Amino acid sequence: MPTDSKPLAVVAADAPARTKPSNYPEPFAARVAGRVKRPLGDLFALKHFGVNHTTLPPKSVSALRHAHSRQDEFVYILAGHPTLYTDEGATPLSPGMCAGFPAGSGNGHKLVNETDEPVLYLEVGDRSEGDEVSYPEDDLRAVQVDGRWAFTHKDGRPY
Repeated sequence: MPTDSKPLAVVAADAPARTKPSNYPEPFAARVAGRVKRPLGDLFALKHFGVNHTTLPPKSVSALRHAHSRQDEFVYILAGHPTLYTDEGATPLSPGMCAGFPAGSGNGHKLVNETDEPVLYLEVGDRSEGDEVSYPEDDLRAVQVDGRWAFTHKDGRPY
């Protein structure tokens, strides 16, 4: 029995959902409404990388199209058929497919569920302090400070 009350194993789909649906300020948070993230990395007290079991209902979006300066990201599709949007355009994905986004590549990415069925996927990212996120399609910038995200307009004005 673990002494710190962290589980040894769970069914990912049964893990508690993140209590705050989005870190984005409005009006951006509304654009990812419906998405459900289950922070598996936090559940197991992982310190160096995060893992989310994410559900995208029909017609929903994983995130604003974004690129990290210091954080590598990886997604693995468990169920459904999302479309991956990057600088190269649209790429249809299906269960068993995966995609990776190296830190500093500048290639903005997002998943969109354009179907009538839910999409389930795992997203994995490291927890690099000082990470910055650019959003090529939006007037938004994010900087990680002391483990929390601070959002500003691209010109530095706060939201």
